Amino acid sequence: MSGREPPRQFPLALPHEPRFGVEDYLVASSNAAAHALVTSWPNWPDRSLLLVGESGAGKSHLAAIWRAQSGAPEASSAEDAIARLRDAPEDAALLLDDADREGADENALFHLLNLARERRARLLLTARSTPTLLWPTLPDLASRLRALPVARIDAPDDDAMRAVLMKLFDDRQIRIDDEVIEFLHRHCDRSLGAARSIVDEIDRESLARGRGVGKGLAGDVVRRLRNEDD
Repeated sequence: MSGREPPRQFPLALPHEPRFGVEDYLVASSNAAAHALVTSWPNWPDRSLLLVGESGAGKSHLAAIWRAQSGAPEASSAEDAIARLRDAPEDAALLLDDADREGADENALFHLLNLARERRARLLLTARSTPTLLWPTLPDLASRLRALPVARIDAPDDDAMRAVLMKLFDDRQIRIDDEVIEFLHRHCDRSLGAARSIVDEIDRESLARGRGVGKGLAGDVVRRLRNEDD
């Protein structure tokens, strides 16, 4: 009997839709303080708030919860945010996600913070960190950002990582055993971005093989990703 694997299928790259509802947000020790502060709106300690966390930490999900709570629109850039606030009534609410994205106009962000204060706007900014030596390079902007209250999402603990892995598979409607979750938890970097990447790869491999997700398939993906990193 041949030991060859069955022919691989070529799955279409159809994006799954992550769920960004209030009930889908996993509150754990790593994000509980940030969640409590963001959702305490409009009783923030300041009219503007900086939400920080590494890439994939869940900032966009928490920001989406705030948008649903406040009715705030999302600006595509600091320039767009300025245009929206100029046309909005005083006390308007607005989200600017990824304020520290590559190529963002720091002067525009500085003017946005000034305009938000002038028009008494409610502004939620998200970024990967508070000001550092590398970002922002504009001293006046760094000073403005350091003056804002900060909601910080830390790296997830063990329980949060298990819950995140389970949610990511559930978002894709993939049934998964606890044994596989434990295996991935032991071999996955402690970040939500890493968890999302490995679940994406396992999903693709499962579709390509036409098989369900078990420990063997998950192990093959983990080994392949490690070999690619070496």
